[in-house]
Amino acid sequence: MKNFIDTIKNIWNIEELKNKILVTLGLLLVYRFGAQVSLPGMDYTKLGADFAGNFQGGGIGNLLNMFTGGAFAKASVFALGIMPYISASIVVQLMGIAIPYLQKLQKEGESGRKKITQITRWLTIVICLVQAPFYLWGLGALGVPDEAFMMGKGLDFIIPSVIILVTGTIFAMWLGEKITDKGIGNGISLLIMVGIIANMPAAFVQEVASNSDKPMLILIEIVIWLLIILASILLVMAVRQIPVQYARRTASGGYEKNIFGARQFIPLKLNASGVMPIIFAQALMFVPTAIGNGLDDTSAGQWMLANFQNVFGLWYNVLFAFLIIIFTYFYTAITVPTNKMADDLKRSGGFIPGIRPGGETGEYLDKIMSQITLPGSIFLALIAVFPAIIGTILGIQQSWALFFGGTSLLIMVGVAIDTMQQINSYLLNRHYDGLMKTGKNRKVVA
Repeated sequence: MKNFIDTIKNIWNIEELKNKILVTLGLLLVYRFGAQVSLPGMDYTKLGADFAGNFQGGGIGNLLNMFTGGAFAKASVFALGIMPYISASIVVQLMGIAIPYLQKLQKEGESGRKKITQITRWLTIVICLVQAPFYLWGLGALGVPDEAFMMGKGLDFIIPSVIILVTGTIFAMWLGEKITDKGIGNGISLLIMVGIIANMPAAFVQEVASNSDKPMLILIEIVIWLLIILASILLVMAVRQIPVQYARRTASGGYEKNIFGARQFIPLKLNASGVMPIIFAQALMFVPTAIGNGLDDTSAGQWMLANFQNVFGLWYNVLFAFLIIIFTYFYTAITVPTNKMADDLKRSGGFIPGIRPGGETGEYLDKIMSQITLPGSIFLALIAVFPAIIGTILGIQQSWALFFGGTSLLIMVGVAIDTMQQINSYLLNRHYDGLMKTGKNRKVVA
């Protein structure tokens, strides 16, 4: 405990780091405040129990509401959250595989990155302009009574509300970028994480209240939750190190014998795709329900509605896990350019012992990635469906069970690790002990 307190003091002693943390907390507070502000013309107190019920338990509505920090269920100005920007980023990233113009921009360095960012922003606006009217129309369909619409449902309400929802998403995107530039950590990821964490206390209190006579069950749940967090950390940080030999340059620019070169490693992550396979899979899990609605009059349609509307159902999670494994391979293949890695390694004078530089190295790296992606994808799928498993076995409240795995837990773990690593680098650069390492404070060198 003393080491932890000393670390906090060390963080506060670094003026630049302290200012970055304060800026980050301030901008996150602005985002959370905006999530509580309802749309003009909407009476939040009259949204109704039927509407609120769509965002409780473990349904798809609960997942949507979780990623916006509760703003979706409050008809807030931030109801669309930051997810349209995430969707635009995914689309641009996938289009970069097939569109030569985007491929060219990716190779132009900083100038190309700025153009891609601008394209992503414009695509975000387009996605918002599509989602906002559907969201407003869906308010009535989801059970919001007419008296909640103080200005009615005409164009004088729809048009300003669409503008406000689009502006809210753009403002949230701006907050995220400012956190990245002026604060600590990845701003967009932090906004998502804060939105997820905002729902955690209420879910836990609800679980405790429903099992107030079973304190041992609550204790077991907490232990299991900590263990699944540990498993998620291992998944995020696990790497396969590929040994690389670099020939050492002489003063004349030539190479000495390879035996005198420096030995390093290429870290290939067990889960190189992060949470993207889960996001892709969740997007497609809307399809069976849509098909079921279209075939509602048939036995097949009724079976699909019965088995795929519940995110804790058996067939939902079987298909969900299968899609995660498929998308893990797909996303890893497009984001880990093994051939480019081999070419860069060859140009820098490096090689993998026993493997010829160039094409053979690329094939070897691709083979290793395929081998480690299989256990990584299975592990990712198990964590993704673990809320359904733990909810079924222990009878946990669905809103609380969602924090035992899936996208929410992996995002929280990944963002927390990334932020801690950035703080750690500041501490080490100022000659303090790192955040992830205990020990006495080192002497500061001026």
